[in-house]
Amino acid sequence: MSSYLLGISCFYHDSAAVLLQDGVVVAAVQEERFTRIKHDSAFPEHAIRFCLEHAGIGLGDVEKVLYYEDPRLKFSRIVGTFAAFAPRGGLEFCRTAGAWLTRKLHVRTNLQGLFKAAFGRMARHVEYVEHHESHAASAFYAGPFEHAAVLCVDGVGEWATTTGWVGHGNTLEKLWEIRFPHSLGLLYSAVTWFCGFKVDSGEYKLMGLAPYGIPRYAEQIRQHLIDIKDDGSFQLDMAYFDYAVGETMTTPKFDALFGGPRREPEGLLTAREFDLAASIQVVLEEVMLKMTASLQRTTGARNLCMAGGVALNCVANGKIAEHRIFDHLWVQPAAGDAGGALGAALTEWFTRRGNPRKVNGRDAMSGSLLGTEYNADDIRGRLEAVGATYRECSETILYDEVASYLADGNVVGWFKGRMEFGPRSLGSRSILGDARNVAMQTTMNLKIKNRESFRPFAPAVLEEHSREWFDHEAESPYMLFVHPVTSTRRRTLPDLGETGLDKLRQIRSDVPAVTHVDYSARLQTIGEDANPAFRELVRAFHRQTGCPVVVNTSFNVRGEPIVQSPEDAYRCFMRTEMDYLIVGNFIIEKKVQPDWEDACDWRTEFALD
Repeated sequence: MSSYLLGISCFYHDSAAVLLQDGVVVAAVQEERFTRIKHDSAFPEHAIRFCLEHAGIGLGDVEKVLYYEDPRLKFSRIVGTFAAFAPRGGLEFCRTAGAWLTRKLHVRTNLQGLFKAAFGRMARHVEYVEHHESHAASAFYAGPFEHAAVLCVDGVGEWATTTGWVGHGNTLEKLWEIRFPHSLGLLYSAVTWFCGFKVDSGEYKLMGLAPYGIPRYAEQIRQHLIDIKDDGSFQLDMAYFDYAVGETMTTPKFDALFGGPRREPEGLLTAREFDLAASIQVVLEEVMLKMTASLQRTTGARNLCMAGGVALNCVANGKIAEHRIFDHLWVQPAAGDAGGALGAALTEWFTRRGNPRKVNGRDAMSGSLLGTEYNADDIRGRLEAVGATYRECSETILYDEVASYLADGNVVGWFKGRMEFGPRSLGSRSILGDARNVAMQTTMNLKIKNRESFRPFAPAVLEEHSREWFDHEAESPYMLFVHPVTSTRRRTLPDLGETGLDKLRQIRSDVPAVTHVDYSARLQTIGEDANPAFRELVRAFHRQTGCPVVVNTSFNVRGEPIVQSPEDAYRCFMRTEMDYLIVGNFIIEKKVQPDWEDACDWRTEFALD
């Protein structure tokens, strides 16, 4: 009889559920995909229901539910922090104590009540796993190595903000930790907030903005905000930060250091924001490089696994790979809190139960294609229900036909196979375009995604041709590393003295739609064991054009979660200027669709990220 474990994360952000069957990940999905609320923090009822239905079991068949953090330790941190910041902290504690004492501290009881309401019964057992242990387990146990150092960096878990580990077989040992309020993740989030972007959502915008600026504030950050030691450990000067007990990220002292108050959200971007983004990115990379070098010296390991929200900083990941501190580097594709649900379940299976772990050189994430999937009959019925005009295409001609759409400059919504787990679209819920098209980056940002013009797009490239176009060593199947375009594919540009967003006008390479202003690209390599349908499409595009690279961005608009169902895909398609939508083997062409009317302005439906 199979053994089932359910891991869940919820009540903060990025709620998710993951189901293990005899230690193997069989289903994993974020709650936001069903509720259409980005970073949804609610009890992941829909995600749990999908996992159970996918495995053909009920809640009673699950031996244990593992929750991704320990609220008792988190409460001790809350109390300790408020006490440390007395008297102000005492006033803030009085304001929030009620919620903690009645709800937040008693997560196990609350979960059981929610299980009973949703599934008609309580779970057999609910246990806690510490937050950074969940991250570490998601990185190591799901990774491809028998032995590895593990680095977890995020905002904060219970007390830990940064932890170093060593993993061997089915064991994980924590070596050290850095504790709240000293947090590299929260430092980066503070600058994100100060630049007018949303915390826990806009950090990737800051990363994308950095190449437009000059790191002129890096030394101020080192001198005033963060004291960095040679081994990468650090301390923040909390006089500049308000996040410990306040409702904002920074204090007036932070404003004074950087020449005035924060940029208002959606306000004009100025040289200060460009340069702050460049500066904090340089400092973050410095800390990460020192930390990984120290971890390598301590453990002697040749492999490194990473998780935590900061591990989604693919520019820093690229620098770590480039410096060859470790022979091999693997980053958990669901590195944020959603991946904590996975790590919690894996901790139970391996660390606590001591089950043997088989390592064959491949990771355990199934290309992260672990979510929902729809068969042809289901898709047909759903398309008819929304009034779509469609035609069904045989598998044998689908790829060549869609490749020709891309080659002709069309933007294609691509919905095929199992949905991705984690923040990246990897070729199952994607919007695709021709990477050679000079206008594609602007078209996708402004006419499709409804987002800021400066944000770069990622290339998806056939792995066997990737080194002809991008300078990199290892494969990058999860779009978690930034690497430069090769010199042979770059264009020589005159020095026009352009700054800021003016740099967008320049054509930098043979694939301008995926080349950032510093000649970098967030790379996805498509190997032979990757998503077979997506690989076949890109192969068809390569046959027709001689180019093995397409633009791959997530199938959503700004502020919207990635689409989950055919209805979600059709709605997003009709609201934007996409030309074609592919759902399974069904082709939907925009110009033959019936008139589309929304009950409300869709641009106000999703909160801006």
